[in-house]
Amino acid sequence: MSRLLTTALAASLLAGTAAAQSGRQDIAVLKRTVEQFLQVQAGGLPGEVTVNVGAVDPRLNLAACPDPQAFFMPGARAWGKTSVGVRCATPSAWTVYIQASVTVVGDYVASAAPLVQGQPIDAGQLTILKGDLTMLPAGIATDVNQVIGRSATVSLPPGTPLRLDTLRSKPVVQSGQLVRLVSSGNGFSVSSEARAMSTAGEGQVVQVKAANGQQITGIAKSGGTVEVAF
Repeated sequence: MSRLLTTALAASLLAGTAAAQSGRQDIAVLKRTVEQFLQVQAGGLPGEVTVNVGAVDPRLNLAACPDPQAFFMPGARAWGKTSVGVRCATPSAWTVYIQASVTVVGDYVASAAPLVQGQPIDAGQLTILKGDLTMLPAGIATDVNQVIGRSATVSLPPGTPLRLDTLRSKPVVQSGQLVRLVSSGNGFSVSSEARAMSTAGEGQVVQVKAANGQQITGIAKSGGTVEVAF
């Protein structure tokens, strides 16, 4: 261990000891509690995570706490600018809120060429860029396989980050296509042929016309299947 690091650790320990002896909560402990909490909460995020804890007012006068606990307010999360609460139950009850930021640098999918509304997207129209995902709109695609075969709901220029909620699913049933209509219920399953009356992606509602002319609403599935549950 370097002399500089040893000196820094010793200074930190002395500061903590001095705070404890004075009965005052060590501010460095609060910041460390928030940082560790956010690192755990950000585990599994798709990219390189960096946590920065904001400054804490050095005039804050809280009773020393042997086990401060960090928590999120409802709706908060380890993403972008956030706020983390730290509370103490004993020997003195108190709660403070500390500002922090979480950056997640990772890959995301963008258009490499103009995308025309309604036309299926292929791999040649896409590119992978790297940036802070927390600064982009929610639902950004991070894998080209999430995008290929789908279509944009509006025409997009090159360089546009692609949001999954603005892309239509790849059709699994085309309008006019003959499909296998599967009707199932408690203890039975019946299969018949029908014709799709609209185009639909996986899991979307679609209307079909049975051989007897009856119009039936079901759920589109891969392989040209439409399921109806009773």
